[in-house]
This record gives sequence, C-alpha cells and structure tokens, in this order.
Amino acid sequence: MRGSRSRLGVQLLTALMLLAWPFLIWFGLAHNGLHWLLPLMALLLLLRVRQVRKTSGPMRLVVQGVALAGISLCIASYLLKTHQLLLFYPVMVNLVMLVAFGGSLWSAMPLVERLARLREPDLPPAGVRYTRKVTQVWCVFFILNGAIALFTALYGDMWLWTAWNGVMAYLLMGILMAGEWLVRRRVIKQAAA
Repeated sequence: MRGSRSRLGVQLLTALMLLAWPFLIWFGLAHNGLHWLLPLMALLLLLRVRQVRKTSGPMRLVVQGVALAGISLCIASYLLKTHQLLLFYPVMVNLVMLVAFGGSLWSAMPLVERLARLREPDLPPAGVRYTRKVTQVWCVFFILNGAIALFTALYGDMWLWTAWNGVMAYLLMGILMAGEWLVRRRVIKQAAA
C-alpha cells in the first residue's frame, strides 16, 4: 500500500514538473536557481524512467524517451554550465513524439490504433482507418509545434519561449484532443448505424 502511494506521488510530481517545465526553467534562469533545480529535475525524471520501466503498453517507450531527453539536457546543462540547453526540451519532446507516432505508421498497427484498442479491442475497419488518419494529424502537430519550439529556443526571448511552450502548445494540444474526441464520437456513431 505504501509503495503504491509513493509510486503515485512520484508519478504526480513528475507529471506536474513536466507540465511546469517552461515555468521552472524561466524561474531558474531569471533567479539564478538552476544549480539546485537541475539535480532535482533529473532525479525526478530518473524515478519516472524506473517507474515506467515496470509497466507495459504502447506509451511506455515514449514516456521513457521523453524522460531520458530531459535527463540528458539537465546533465549537459549542469556540466557545461549552459542553461540555455534546457530551452530545447520541448523540441526534444516533440521529436520523440514524432518518432513514436510517425514510426508507428510503418508498423502493422499505428500508435493511436493501439491506444484505441485498449478501450475497444474489436475496432471496426472504419475505426482502424480513422486511427491511422489521427496518427498522421498528430505527426503534423508535432512537426509544427516542434518547429515553433525550436524557433522560440533559438530566438532567446524567455517570455516568448515560456508563453509558447508553457501555454499555447498545451492549449493547442487540448484543442486537438477535444476535436479528435468529438470527431471520434461521430465516427463511432456512424459505424454503429
């Protein structure tokens, strides 16, 4: 019981840290506080890698890839004393996601279909075609979002970087998820009719 509670605590803490990454980096750079924040962030990400290693499912490797990218940037930034490297974390996240989603298009079952089959194992042919299209849409999103994240990192304006990577990217991702959910409901309804 205690182990599952601590595991849940680490999951929650790392999820919040990853969501707040742009704000943490902005705060650390603005207040010269990354010397203590970087080891803590790397430790939490390492705990996330260890934790996810024990699970199965299509997103396990994605979560591990994203966490390892964060750990690598934390270590490189700490050792090289070049904290601007941390600005490239959103770029790395989009790259990992693009590789995972895009690479799955050349497999027998795209990633979105695998996720859909967790809830609906007997996915109809219309659902299979739909999940392939959704996987392609996510690939386009990761390309565009990653390109804008790269621009904000190279441009070097911390307000712009934080606003895009900490607010706008999440907002657009939420809109895409909600839109996809609405379309999926319609596709399921049409397939059932």
